[in-house]
Amino acid sequence: MAKIKRDPKKVALAQAILDAYQPKSAEEMNDALKDLFGPMFEAMLKGELNYHLGYESNDKSQKKDDNRRNGYGKKQIKTTQGDIAINVPRDRDGSFEPQLVPKRKKDVSAIENKVLAMYARGMSQRDISSTIEDIYGFSMSHEMISDITDAIVPELEEWRVRPLKKCYAFLFVDCMYVTLRSDYQSKECAVYVILGYDLDGKKDILGLWLNESESKNYWMQVFDEIHSRGVEDVFFISMDGVSGLEAGAKAIFPKVIVQRCIVHLIRNSIKYIPTKEYKPYTQSLKKIYGAVNLKAANAAFEVFCKEWEKYPGAVEVWKRNYAHIEQLYDYGQAVRRIMYTTNAIEAINSSFRKVTKKGAFPNETALLKLLYLRVMELEKKWQNGHIANWSLVLNQLMVNEQFHDRISKYLNK
Repeated sequence: MAKIKRDPKKVALAQAILDAYQPKSAEEMNDALKDLFGPMFEAMLKGELNYHLGYESNDKSQKKDDNRRNGYGKKQIKTTQGDIAINVPRDRDGSFEPQLVPKRKKDVSAIENKVLAMYARGMSQRDISSTIEDIYGFSMSHEMISDITDAIVPELEEWRVRPLKKCYAFLFVDCMYVTLRSDYQSKECAVYVILGYDLDGKKDILGLWLNESESKNYWMQVFDEIHSRGVEDVFFISMDGVSGLEAGAKAIFPKVIVQRCIVHLIRNSIKYIPTKEYKPYTQSLKKIYGAVNLKAANAAFEVFCKEWEKYPGAVEVWKRNYAHIEQLYDYGQAVRRIMYTTNAIEAINSSFRKVTKKGAFPNETALLKLLYLRVMELEKKWQNGHIANWSLVLNQLMVNEQFHDRISKYLNK
């Protein structure tokens, strides 16, 4: 897994906070951040008053008018870190109107939540600033927006190492590419997403992994990480021919069955077929992977090979991967329908692409923040749902000797 690159100034600041507070738990760390929130608000409010008056504190030069600083008023505000007491600077003639925390406004958490929601939808910092100005009548700097979104980084890092379920019936692996900027250069970076279906028929995004290459060793590290987070057993992995994945997964989960996605095989083979013949070609293929049993599938495959032999490139794709067709028929139809496609995870990546299309990202952290917020949005939608026909899927797995005892081990806990 690629190491997240940190801004040295932010690393030094984080270390200074740790040295000052010496937190021993996540709760103590949250208290430390809450303690810092007040001084941050106060410093920004002082900056607003400096701008309003036209001079810095302790400036001895001649002033443009008689308006001066006039002490502080106390105010209790609500934030995402909880209620915080702050000192709000005042001026003598009462013309100072704070934009960060407007007069008679105490709840700023809504603003933070709106910023995070807009960021999660892929809006640029400029667009977020303009929207906040339209809603609240004041603008937010890029730095302020970055600070708000940076507040979720500890939550993101905790999510990436959180404990997982002990058993997943299905895992789906897919990849999308994004552009990262580095030293005035742009590079393509692969983002791998792993989606799981647990034994209760619930969806779970296990994590996000950034990498520039694929290999058995890399995937062994990924699945070893998943194992160390509590996963003891995986029944199936559906993927699009990711290099090294099968060997890497089986090094950690020896019993796992790796299935090539049929939809991707169709896409890989159809490039050898003239456009006008797409429809009859895909209809011939459906007779193979949609057959009622292996005997019927084999018969349909023989017919397919003869019918389309004039396009050897297309036929060869299926001959090389026919073992993945055959193994589908070791299981019931409801199980096969889940096994042979990665559509579920492609829908997730489609959602990611909607918010990453704005362009290149300055660093990996900026990308991961955005994707994590999107994951949280998706998980809210899935909260009360189940995989369609899950009881049928589970029953078909239970009657298979490979899975009966493995399912019972975890369902009865």
